[in-house]
Amino acid sequence: MPGAATRERFEQAVLPHLDAAYNLARWLTRNEQDAKDVTQEAFLRAFRFFDGYQGGNMRAWLLTIVRNTCYTWLHQNRPPESAVEFDEEIHSNELSGGADPELQVLASADKVTVHRALEELPGIFREVLVLREMEGMSYKEIADVASVSIGTVMSRLARARTRLRQSLAAALGRES
Repeated sequence: MPGAATRERFEQAVLPHLDAAYNLARWLTRNEQDAKDVTQEAFLRAFRFFDGYQGGNMRAWLLTIVRNTCYTWLHQNRPPESAVEFDEEIHSNELSGGADPELQVLASADKVTVHRALEELPGIFREVLVLREMEGMSYKEIADVASVSIGTVMSRLARARTRLRQSLAAALGRES
């Protein structure tokens, strides 16, 4: 078991990222209590392997552990989400340029509607959107955390943003 000096170094290095860890766990599990449990388990794992930490971006290292802990927990406790298919029509519209009325809809959406739309996204899209937009991580950091290429991060972000805009436009259309 690591000693008091290791515990102190761990606390100084890792505890500042507790909110980011919980935020990611919350969005991936979609449940407050599950997120608390997963975050606690991830911190225990991080502490256990802290002596093996080779330096670099502590937040990315920790969020990788949180992400992996979340997916392990989800695999053991929930049915898998359905696969996400690529929709050529949606993505060809992304390249059309010009004024985007969906962005105007997104700008006028209220917090609850945005939260609900984000919850409805498939996990792989919700994950990159949370890491980029809420945690402010770079594409490279997200790629490191998710163990995918930067191109995959960019593609997932584009698809996540498109789906979020569509969901918000539909939700706001129902409310009017």
